[in-house]
Parts: sequence; C-alpha cells; structure tokens
Amino acid sequence: MWATAVGVARVRALETGRENALFRDPLARAFAAAGGLWPSSPPPGDEAARRRRLAVSFSIVIRTKFLDDLLRQASASGIRQVVSLGAGMDSRAFRMDWPEGTRLFEVDTAAPLRFKASVLCQERAVARCERITVAVDLREDWPGALAAAGHDPAVPTVWIAEGLLIYLPEDAVELLLARIGARSAAGSRMGLTLGSRGVIERFGAEAAPGSAASLWVSGMPDDPVGRLAGHGWKADSHTLRERAAAYGRPISTPPQREERPGGLISAVRR
Repeated sequence: MWATAVGVARVRALETGRENALFRDPLARAFAAAGGLWPSSPPPGDEAARRRRLAVSFSIVIRTKFLDDLLRQASASGIRQVVSLGAGMDSRAFRMDWPEGTRLFEVDTAAPLRFKASVLCQERAVARCERITVAVDLREDWPGALAAAGHDPAVPTVWIAEGLLIYLPEDAVELLLARIGARSAAGSRMGLTLGSRGVIERFGAEAAPGSAASLWVSGMPDDPVGRLAGHGWKADSHTLRERAAAYGRPISTPPQREERPGGLISAVRR
C-alpha cells in the first residue's frame, strides 16, 4: 500500500511550512500533490478520528527528525553506505547534506519508485549523494537485489526502516532483521520505528477498511533492546514523548502505559 507513503509526504509538507519546522522537505509537497493529497483535505466530522489523525501526523514528524539525526551521526562516524528499506517518498538523498562518497540505496517495489521518479523528474531534483534505487518486494530476495545493485556488506552500513515493521507479521520482522544482520559489518548502524500493541489495537479497531491503520499487524516486543541484542546489535530505545520533549514539541497529555518501551530505536552492530 504505497499510497500511504504519499500521506507521509503530506505530513512532511505541512511540517516544512511551519516557522519552527524540525526539518525541511522541499519535495514533500510535490509528492503529496501528485498523489492527490494536496491541498489539505478538511478534517473528518468524527472528533476521535481527527485526534487519531493528528497523533499519527505528530509521530511521523518526530520519527523523521529522529532518523535524520541518526543518519547525520552515522555519516559523522565515517559511514558512507545507507540503505532505506521500504523507502516510499523519502527524499533524504535530496534534502540532506551528505559527505563525499556516500551511496544511498532506496529499496521498494517498482510502483512507488516509478511514481517517485516521475515527480523527481518534474521537479528536476538533483540528489546530493549517489542514489541507487532497488526495485524489489521485501518479501522476496531483496538482499540479492541489493547486492546486485552494488551494496558492499564488508563495510559499515546505516540501515533505516521507517514506518515499515508495523505492517509486517512477527516472523517477517525476524527474517528482515536476520537479513540485515547478515549484510552488516561491525560498526554498522540501524534506525527503526516500532508500533506499540496498545496503539495498534486501539487504532486498528476503529480504522476504516483499507486505511493504513487497518493494515497494522506487528507490535513492538516487550524488550526491543534485548530482541536486537539477540540479532547482534547494541540498541537504545526512546519513546515518542522523550524525543518530542527534546525537540521542543512536548506532549501535553499524561503518559500512557502503551508508550513504553520506546518505539524509536537506534542500534550499532557489535
């Protein structure tokens, strides 16, 4: 359901228009417009639905900033190989400053990559690093496709799986992590976003058929840091609330149990 990626672009476009934006994504509006999601549609009459929509949008903004920072830190550490899994309308290759020699692989199915290419051509966008697209379904042999595209597992990689794992059943998540680990040299880094079981259950029960929330299936494990340790990663977890406060966007409502443990994960390959 790659149209969800266009919805994420719409959120990023709205954030970009803020005076105190946490990031700037000049291409987001073009992706949203081409996908029929610009200008903003009026909020639904259902107040609960409106609140859910705002909550999802807020989480997208915070996770984008979190992963931007992780990528900058990885680049500063000397990593020059980036892989974005389920890349969607991610425009980091175009909007972030990358050190010379950086290669960024965008892995996704053919349809969203074609749509994205048409918008990038229309906007005459120029990548700030070597950008390599890899058209493959993550349920298939994506490691083979990535290797064929030039990814080198012998040197460190920074991996990003943003808004992806929540759509995969638990066995598929485990396989994805195992495959990432098999292609990660020591010192590689990884950024993941996870959905809490409470949010999945609450949003999923009220979601319209075919909507993004109706497709959420995988909640975070009780101990994501321990789970990743079993895959060879030293991980740190952060809650949305923690990161939002650090970014100057504190959440005013009281903490809820479903916010623990953290759904924003940074990890280093041991």
